[in-house]
Amino acid sequence: QVQLVESGGDSVQAGGSLRLSCAESGAPVRTSVRGWFRRAPGKGREGLARIYTGTETRRYADSVKGRFTISIDNAKRTTYLQMNNLKPEDTGIYYCAAGSLGSLDSADYGYWGQGTQVTVSS
Repeated sequence: QVQLVESGGDSVQAGGSLRLSCAESGAPVRTSVRGWFRRAPGKGREGLARIYTGTETRRYADSVKGRFTISIDNAKRTTYLQMNNLKPEDTGIYYCAAGSLGSLDSADYGYWGQGTQVTVSS
């Protein structure tokens, strides 16, 4: 069974940067998309970015476009989210996920990590 494990969450000041990692282990996931999602306090899960594992085509939510970058190292089975110019509203639990459709809808992703906390202070 596949496992997705996020790391890299931390507490930073506004304007700072963080790099999240999502490492896969176990049986390879036969899906073509990896995504990053966020659950802010008191809110639902928001899709932030996704990448096709083959073509590396990317898509971003408007809220993070120009500040966040998703990337993948297929040899290491690791997906990354580089987050720059962080804002207090970026605070939340960040999850990586694997799916087969190129959306930012959490319902289209069947495999999930446990999440990593990001806190941005003003």
